[in-house]
Amino acid sequence: MRRQANRALYVETVIGAHVDDVWRLTQTPELHSRWDLRFSRIAPLAAATDGEPSRFVYERRLPLHTIRGTGVSLGERGGTDGSRTSALVFSTRDPISPLASGRGYWRYVPTDDGSTRFITGYDYEPFAGAIGAALDRLVTRRLVWWMTAWSFDRLRIWAETGVAPERWPVASVAAFWMRERPRAARCLSRPARAGRTHDAMADAPASLTGLVES
Repeated sequence: MRRQANRALYVETVIGAHVDDVWRLTQTPELHSRWDLRFSRIAPLAAATDGEPSRFVYERRLPLHTIRGTGVSLGERGGTDGSRTSALVFSTRDPISPLASGRGYWRYVPTDDGSTRFITGYDYEPFAGAIGAALDRLVTRRLVWWMTAWSFDRLRIWAETGVAPERWPVASVAAFWMRERPRAARCLSRPARAGRTHDAMADAPASLTGLVES
């Protein structure tokens, strides 16, 4: 992975599926948690309404502990070119979590051949003070990027082939003989032709600015 000059993370992939299908697999909480390694469970606190923020709780199960947190998301489908966005803020009070709070977005861009460019940019604050900040610089931020990119490729495989993400547990990373396995390296860590100082949050939707978790 190539690190960006700023802290914010960027992941981009192209999924050979219609934007409606990618939207469904990413905006339906019970489907989202199936392909995204960062979450074990996502549960909305109320029925989602188009154009209105949706509050949710999330879990990430570890061998001896479950991290729990809350968040708010807002999906918008009004792009004149067919593009869509989803903004998100989240936080947890769990001191075991390496991420204390964060904010980011997804961007869905239809392509001329019917595929979808799926993009995320996000940033977060680490837990545990100076120790957490040091670990973030050395390990955590790289690992979070990898988890995101690997998950994006697992989503791509699901959308393009119908092969369920459960077919690819994280242990499949070591299955080097399986060329079809998810690989983080298939994703971009910054936009094509962008300089090393590219700000991953520069393309965030305006809705992210006003999104507040309370």
